Amino acid sequence: MWKYSPFVIATLLLTACGGGSSDEETTPVTPPTPPTPPTPPSLTFCDQATELNVITTSSRLEFVVEQNYFAQQTAAIIARVKDRDSAGLNFTWQQLSGPSLILKSVKSPVLAFEFLEAGSYSFSVNVKSTSLNLTETIDLTVDDASASRLKVRSDHQVVEGNNASFRIDRVGANNDQQPSDISWCIASGPELNLDTQTPERPQFKAPNVTSDTISILRVTGTVSGETINEEVLSLITNESAITSQYFDEPVARTFAYKENSPYASALESCIYSNQLTSPCSTNTLPLLGQIPGSTDKEKIMDRLLVSHQWMGENFETFIEQMDPNSDFATLLQSVTAVVISYDVRPSFYWVVTGAIYLDPSDLWLLAQERDVINEAPDFRSSFGNELGFIMPWRYIKNNDYVSYITARATRTDRSLAELSPDLSSLLYHELAHANDFFPSSTHSSLGIDNQTLLDHFEQRSENKELISDKVTSRFPLTSGEMSSLATVSFRGETASSTQKSYLPSDITLFFSNDIASDYYAYSSTREDTAMLFEEAMMSHRYGILRDVGITDRPENITAATITVDWGQRGRIGQSSLQSRAAFVINNIFPNMDGTNLISNLPEPIAMTQGDSWLENLTISTLSSAQKRAATQQNSSTTPLRIPELRVSGDRHKLID
Repeated sequence: MWKYSPFVIATLLLTACGGGSSDEETTPVTPPTPPTPPTPPSLTFCDQATELNVITTSSRLEFVVEQNYFAQQTAAIIARVKDRDSAGLNFTWQQLSGPSLILKSVKSPVLAFEFLEAGSYSFSVNVKSTSLNLTETIDLTVDDASASRLKVRSDHQVVEGNNASFRIDRVGANNDQQPSDISWCIASGPELNLDTQTPERPQFKAPNVTSDTISILRVTGTVSGETINEEVLSLITNESAITSQYFDEPVARTFAYKENSPYASALESCIYSNQLTSPCSTNTLPLLGQIPGSTDKEKIMDRLLVSHQWMGENFETFIEQMDPNSDFATLLQSVTAVVISYDVRPSFYWVVTGAIYLDPSDLWLLAQERDVINEAPDFRSSFGNELGFIMPWRYIKNNDYVSYITARATRTDRSLAELSPDLSSLLYHELAHANDFFPSSTHSSLGIDNQTLLDHFEQRSENKELISDKVTSRFPLTSGEMSSLATVSFRGETASSTQKSYLPSDITLFFSNDIASDYYAYSSTREDTAMLFEEAMMSHRYGILRDVGITDRPENITAATITVDWGQRGRIGQSSLQSRAAFVINNIFPNMDGTNLISNLPEPIAMTQGDSWLENLTISTLSSAQKRAATQQNSSTTPLRIPELRVSGDRHKLID
């Protein structure tokens, strides 16, 4: 996505989410080139093309609409200005009449929705730029469904060269049937290479276009012996040539959540732009903590950059309702901005911009919001596959998962309380990086010389003034084997024959006797500090404990099939880790008593060697037989209670 990604290069150290071994600050590391995925096959064109209607207005604004609209079907309207592309235009949609719809793309040229019932509907759109301000309305008639059709999520806008994905809904009375014999073709628009390895969740890279171009794909599938189809639309937008040496691959369109923010222009040009040619100075975009009264949550929202309006709304609600101790409001003082975009995966902090970038998978509340989040896979998922062990993790309270569990294929809403554990742990982690680099004690000295944050970071790093530098100096990790293995698991280096021969019991010996809280701590000194802070704060504030384990690597990897050689619940409470964890707390949160906080955390609970990762879910006071009975009962009565297996480092991007 950008020049210095996806790993840490020591000479710049552009992030704390990722990196190499403990000597990364002095030894430049040349990262491996990310594997180039095979080009998916070109789609064929459908036998019959699809045509759209164009509705003109009294102004230059016009609407592109479907031939017919039916109830219980996904659909879209496109607004466009004659004789120009949509780049540089701001769109705002409103529903004026008709049964209320859930609209989650109100700032896009493509308004996507699902009509739940037949009737008459009316919408307005305002389109603005520095030289344009147009508002028009459109009326639509929606008919009753005339035939069975598939549902595909969802119509949207995508910039040329960016990744896009769709998903076919399950069908049936209980939404439990997956259509079979799925095939795709191009009903209108340019040639596409579509990855259909998972045909119900196809993905593609938007081709380059010379002007905004509509693509329509048609999918056909079989349900209960009946062949049915549906179409899904994407507007592939023509963008300015990429001039940024930082963001040198296409990024999604984003906008300032608060249109009247005094930093709106700086956010849009300095934080997530293919035209960013040099880092902005702290005078142009200072840290929040450099501005008086910046803990005011309104001022925090002035620094929010999003790809969809709902992302900003949900983040604002979370900060208002789920931050009773103002932890996040305080930690956010060390960032310039918060970016939430559908193409950010996974999350990270970047010192060049001073911003945190959040994967919206941790922010959605409604199924319609989840629909717009791109599902492009993380290319790192194959790293470490040649090693003979896995180090899984999970957050637990009262012997049960706290992470949201329901798979995306099941369309359902979730509550703010269900969202909170994952988002809280993510924020503690990413904001630990920001405060490691620029703790509150530094804020008054920034911005006096019109330097960039990168300038200030390099000075601090050279003088070993970062919190993580001091943690490493005072409490260094000692396992060279784990540090070396981390370059395989988190950087993609090729495993040696010795590393391939390690058994889980070897890893137990290396890891359990050291003072890291998690395997990911060995990826960089910055990650070591962030993992300590994240786990300590989750335990302190919420009573939520992190499990870490060492298991085998069978062919079929699930929570029920991997066998634990060693594991702990709440490792942060172990006596050998307490001094370094307390040091981190004291430096990131100077008003807290880190020693007292850490000493009051519960002691770790050992996992049962030989039991599966799933069986070790209930390890507090139950016997082995009771655990198996409880696990079997939980699995049989509530099959959706078991989330996908999480492995160390999978939530955070390794960036150069």
